Amino acid sequence: MTRSVLITGCLGGIGQRLVEAFVENGDRVVGVDRAPMAQPPKTFSFVQMDIGEFARQPDSIDALKKNVRAACGDAPLGVIVNNAAVQHLGRLDALGADAILESLDVNVAAPMLMAKAFLADLEQNKGVILNIGSVHAEATKPGFAAYATSKAALHGMTRALAVDLGPAVRVNGLAPAATRTDMLEAGFAGNAKALKALADVHPLRRIADPAEIARIAVFLAGADAAFLTGATLYADGGVLSRLHDPE
Repeated sequence: MTRSVLITGCLGGIGQRLVEAFVENGDRVVGVDRAPMAQPPKTFSFVQMDIGEFARQPDSIDALKKNVRAACGDAPLGVIVNNAAVQHLGRLDALGADAILESLDVNVAAPMLMAKAFLADLEQNKGVILNIGSVHAEATKPGFAAYATSKAALHGMTRALAVDLGPAVRVNGLAPAATRTDMLEAGFAGNAKALKALADVHPLRRIADPAEIARIAVFLAGADAAFLTGATLYADGGVLSRLHDPE
């Protein structure tokens, strides 16, 4: 039986590849993003919603449930991929309270509330929750305090929900390192040397392609990963294994 896969942040660099990979896998995909689409997509169902509002507007969760279930139709919801995220950069004294709170609302509270909202569906269908984390949960750098804190919380939530919801629901994480999205490349526009330096700090001497991150996600959400829960897989090109001693 065809299953439905709910993917948040579906219009981002990794999100688009996630949609493509799950569609290619034969799943029915329902994508959620706060950005609008110019025209309805041909290969998946789209729901426009800012999931960061869940904590402040509980009614928005009910609206999402209604829209998602309608989009799923006769394909039961089997997977939620919590991919949507915000990244506010700046040293702590430069971060406003709104940036800190939005980081926690979107990156932590929304995935937890999403799991709660669709728990009955996931339990009935032996479902999977996949949280897209980050290497910043383990090793970060100046200016990433809000983002790194939120991703560390997401990794902790992955373990906690695996314990809380097992055995009916598996919960895992996927933590990429630097990934070649439009947003990342825009940040290095005109500075090819810096982009190469970023690639070279990874033992694989490159950054990730969004499509290969998406393929790992399909594996983690599939039957071949049936004994994995409470785990976070680091697709990091080896960067977390490397010390950067002064030369």
